[in-house]
Amino acid sequence: MQDKAVAADMDDQAEIAAQASGLAEILAPHLSVVFCGLNPALSAHLDGHNFSNRSNRFWRVLHLAGFTPRLLRAEEEREMLQYGVGLTSAVSRPTKSASELTKRDYITAAPVLEDKIRQLAPGNLAFLGKAAYAAISLQTHVEWGRQPNEFAGASVWVLPNPSGLNRAFDLTRLTEHYREMKLAVDRAAAPLE
Repeated sequence: MQDKAVAADMDDQAEIAAQASGLAEILAPHLSVVFCGLNPALSAHLDGHNFSNRSNRFWRVLHLAGFTPRLLRAEEEREMLQYGVGLTSAVSRPTKSASELTKRDYITAAPVLEDKIRQLAPGNLAFLGKAAYAAISLQTHVEWGRQPNEFAGASVWVLPNPSGLNRAFDLTRLTEHYREMKLAVDRAAAPLE
């Protein structure tokens, strides 16, 4: 029993250390959308920029779906804020692969994410992949797209993970899912006539 307590304490310390030395979150109050990755890739953590691996399609999909007027590079990540979008992670601890994360990792990190989203009050929170939202919401089955429940006051979307390792979605299918969200966000923001 004590071994489990020591391991949990070590996990908490690792989470704190990762937050202190991890990638910058791209956040501001009242954004239209905050994209929530599962966790930082080890390569991005080492590069110092989110989604910096050349095989990751995040920046390309963001542009193709209409969230940014031009293709941003990872080094230009802070420019996202100009377009009303931001970026965070469900778990701040970097890993070589998101498959290294457990349901417990997501559940343990959820209160920090919830506080952050409640304080910043974005209109929408888009989980990039099903794993984090399924664990946090305690659901065994999650569909792609808009979810029926809110998270910390934000509408929730679940979008396919743009990682190059996600071979189930080619660039066209990824873009379709992100564009569906972009169109819904634009409709919700449009003034009533």
